[in-house]
Parts: sequence; structure tokens; C-alpha cells
Amino acid sequence: MELSEHTKNILGLHLPTDPRWVDLAEISLEAILTDHAYCEQKAATTCITLIQRYSDKEKLVYELAPIVAEEWGHFRLVLNELKKRKLKLGKQRKDEYVNKLIEFQKKGGSPEDRLLDHLLTMALIEARSCERFKRLSEGLPDAYLRNFYRRFMESEAGHYTLFIELAETYLDKKIVRKRWKEWLAHETEIMNELELRGDRIH
Repeated sequence: MELSEHTKNILGLHLPTDPRWVDLAEISLEAILTDHAYCEQKAATTCITLIQRYSDKEKLVYELAPIVAEEWGHFRLVLNELKKRKLKLGKQRKDEYVNKLIEFQKKGGSPEDRLLDHLLTMALIEARSCERFKRLSEGLPDAYLRNFYRRFMESEAGHYTLFIELAETYLDKKIVRKRWKEWLAHETEIMNELELRGDRIH
């Protein structure tokens, strides 16, 4: 499944991943699979946190509940891939990319502002993950791994649009789109600052 032009336009990432990242990831396969596993785990736990925090928002609760199960299923898939290749799940590392995104979230302000930034943070993480998985699905020499990451790419493509749709359910669409543009611009700055590393998904 190729990402449609509509999906790419919604994605809107300003800075594509440096193609050299795939070569670095291939060299650091155990590290990249370890980091990927923890990314899936954190996605599941973050969705649980959002459900707990915004339990009064029925659509959010019922839309995110299956995402929790899906992300945890992805965690298990990556674990199995590590085991199959006789590789070890390493230690969880500090995620500089996500931490820099969290720094951009509005502190204080209205509950609506905080909800919007929580949802757009997740949308952006899923969008960049989708773009990275697409790179792996096209650039890795291992045909099995290319297909492995194609499945993740397709899943993440649906997830990031869901977070934007949820934002537009509870807030004015113009406000959502304006803030999304600000997030995209900030994410470009982050990507330019971070070292290109093959042992990280982000």
C-alpha cells in the first residue's frame, strides 16, 4: 500500500529522513529493533494515559482503546523478531526526539489547549514513525524486513490521522490546523538539531 497523496499532504512533514539513516539502521539492527519495541510500548501506555485523563470524552476513549491493543501487539511482534534473530532486547534509551516535542507543549493555559497539544504530539510521533517505517520498507536489503516494516508503515498512517481527527472532534478545525502547522515547523527544527543515528526510530 503506497501512501496516498491525500495522506502525504496531511502528513506534511517538512523534512524527509536522510536516506543514509536506513544504512545506519541496517548496521545497528539489534539497537533499532530494541528502540522500535520501546516506541510501541510507549505508544500503548500513552494512549492509556490519555484515556484516563480524558475519560469524559467518549469518542476519544472508544477510538483509543483498540489502539492500545494494537500497539501492544506491535511490541510483541518486534520482541518476536528479536528472538527469532537471536538478538536481545536492550535497555530503554532516552528519546530525545519525543522529549523535545514534549517541551513544545503548552504549559498551563486552558484544558482545551493541553488536550490539543497532547493529541498533536501523538499525531506527530506517529507521522514521523510512519515516514521512518516507509524508509525501512523501501531501503533495507532484507526482503522479509522490508515487508515487516511495510505493515508497520500502514498501521501508523492510520494512527496519526486518527489523532488529528480526534483533535478536530473537540476543538475548532481552524485552531487545530493552525497549531498543527506550528508543530510541523517545530519538528523540522528538532530534526535539524538531532544527530543522525541508526540506533533510533526517531
